[in-house]
Amino acid sequence: MSAETGPSSARKAPAKSARSRAREFALQALYQHLVGQNAPEDIDGFTRDLSGFHKADSVHYDALLHGCIEEQDDLDHLIRPLLDRSLGEISPIERGVLWIGAYELRHCLEVPWRVVLNECIELAKSFGGTDGHKYVNAVLHGLAPQLRAAEVAAAEAAPRKRHADDGED
Repeated sequence: MSAETGPSSARKAPAKSARSRAREFALQALYQHLVGQNAPEDIDGFTRDLSGFHKADSVHYDALLHGCIEEQDDLDHLIRPLLDRSLGEISPIERGVLWIGAYELRHCLEVPWRVVLNECIELAKSFGGTDGHKYVNAVLHGLAPQLRAAEVAAAEAAPRKRHADDGED
């Protein structure tokens, strides 16, 4: 066995960012809100005591948890037209992920829209059902142009522009 194929050459998964961790904890807290109808203060206190919370971006966690709960009706109103079923048929995990995605697209403009989608897809893969990430992707991909029109249009125009530039030489 060469040094290159030995156990020491195994690559470690990159460490999760503090914001990724904040999203995970916010999702767990939103699940408690959706399923248990627990008070936000109780949920927050419980979540902050969970192992690993100290590695999360607590400011982003606060914004997601409290923002999603405060705006839950508005967030549902945004995502409802993009669903192929009623909100009651969406799992609490998928609904929480969709709230996080809609909230970030709406309020966290410093986070690129593709990052929001990718992070939410990863949340759905980690915590949701088998194909929940595909559903989350479809809904948020439909919502992004509504909330980030210029950013999405620029991203979609960029590949065409590069392609057009390739033929000009």
